[in-house]
Amino acid sequence: MSNKFFKEIEKNFGFGFMRLPMNADSIDMEQTKQMVDLFIKNGFNYFDTAHIYHEGMSEIAIREAISERYAREQFVLTNKLSTHCFESQEEIRPLFEEQLKACGVTYFDFYLMHAQDRKIYEKYRCCKAYETSLELKAEGKIKHFGISFHDKADVLERILTDYPEIEVVQIQFNYVDYDDASVEGRKVYEVCEKFNKPVIVMEPVKGGSLVHLPENAQKIFDNLHANKSNASYALRFAGSFKNICVVLSGMSNISQVQDNISFMKDFQPLNATEMEAVQKVCQIFRSMNMIPCTACHYCTDGCPMKIRIPDVFSCYNLKTKFHSWNQDYYYDILTHENGKASDCIKCGQCEEICPQHLKITELLEDVAKEFEK
Repeated sequence: MSNKFFKEIEKNFGFGFMRLPMNADSIDMEQTKQMVDLFIKNGFNYFDTAHIYHEGMSEIAIREAISERYAREQFVLTNKLSTHCFESQEEIRPLFEEQLKACGVTYFDFYLMHAQDRKIYEKYRCCKAYETSLELKAEGKIKHFGISFHDKADVLERILTDYPEIEVVQIQFNYVDYDDASVEGRKVYEVCEKFNKPVIVMEPVKGGSLVHLPENAQKIFDNLHANKSNASYALRFAGSFKNICVVLSGMSNISQVQDNISFMKDFQPLNATEMEAVQKVCQIFRSMNMIPCTACHYCTDGCPMKIRIPDVFSCYNLKTKFHSWNQDYYYDILTHENGKASDCIKCGQCEEICPQHLKITELLEDVAKEFEK
């Protein structure tokens, strides 16, 4: 499917550089290059990064896997201005130039104000971040200006009213969050429609939660006898809405790239039978009351106790909701050289940056009670 919103974007599927394959503490560049090559070979060209992804290594991976190996007109690159990378207007331009250099480019096709919510937006207003970024656009260093967003619909309405110059909005959008009262996926999308803003989708598989399904949910898709992956239902759900211009996937291995290409290359929206199955799976997820962490890892970079928060939450969900027998073993491995949940000193930095607005310090207490008896 050709993109009807931006002529630079060849198809409505994007490669997020947030969950790249790893070799210990470094990105597996050889596999990343193979993934990029397969992605581009099949007609896709949209890539997404941020200064904070992979503790600063994601932008370097963009340069080594893409910018140094492909002509600039062969790929579309999105980067972001992240809140913990600046504290004043004066720091924005030097940071932006650093991002260009790290990515090996002279301009960004899209530049987004990152993870906007009520509190973060106020900081960006005080630092004139929107105005500075629009100046960079006027100078030709940004082609399209937008935001990524994690909050309620009324906050988005305020931002789009304050800054009509915004060209695109990136939102968390998947079938579980669509009618969720805390995420307000549907309402946020409808605000984008109201303001006629194209939408980029992040977290279409909710950090992997919609790929690794509980047994009773898996049976619903299996009963369709369609021989399609769980990811296909999630990504195609997101892509089935008319104002969606790109659905992002943070792919971690070559198999994920191959699977996603298989159904996104010649995109078909969900049919009525598939949509009904998705709704049934949704109902199961809502009944489980899991920790709704999407494993973005924003919380881990500054954790003074080096607690791998998303990983211990995953262990907790798998043990308490899916009754996975070996999660105590994995918890011990995770915390052998990293902090335990009980090591949390409640400094609160993780809660300030969490896009899901989770009460992380309280949830870590639950994790400690489960695994550190």
